[in-house]
Amino acid sequence: MKKFLILVVMLAPMSLLAQKFGYVNSAEIIQVMPEYAKALKDIQALEKMYTDDFNSMRTELEKKGTEFEKMQQDSVPENILKRRYEELMQMQERMQQYGQEVQANLQKAEGEKMMEIQKVLKGALDAVGNEGTYVLIFDISSGIPFINTTLCDDVTAKVRAKLGIPANAVPAAAK
Repeated sequence: MKKFLILVVMLAPMSLLAQKFGYVNSAEIIQVMPEYAKALKDIQALEKMYTDDFNSMRTELEKKGTEFEKMQQDSVPENILKRRYEELMQMQERMQQYGQEVQANLQKAEGEKMMEIQKVLKGALDAVGNEGTYVLIFDISSGIPFINTTLCDDVTAKVRAKLGIPANAVPAAAK
């Protein structure tokens, strides 16, 4: 029994050395994924829609403000001026609320798009890990303090290949 324990203790470090570790740069991969380019376009289209809506609200507010100024010069009764002023203040408040809603909606949309992208990336990473029998694959873009890259395999190219992204793909933001 003693000999068996000594053998196990001696072989344990060798089995640890046989483990395969890899690393990947997910930030590099995400920037060249077609899903990322599509997400950027979708978010930009959403931003444009919100900007157009906000601009039309601002144009309407400016028009009503000009009409209010003209009414002041034309000696319109005080009660009508007061009502128009309150309408202007309500419109301005609605615009502020709309701006806050827009920010929240854009953040939510960006988060949902990134979750979809992360899910696709995770699937490819899992496939590469299983095919390559890696015990652990580190993501160097997530701020891990130290990885000795000479003792690990860089599987970034394999994950890109799994996603069908060519090695010379240009990041979506650079297009």
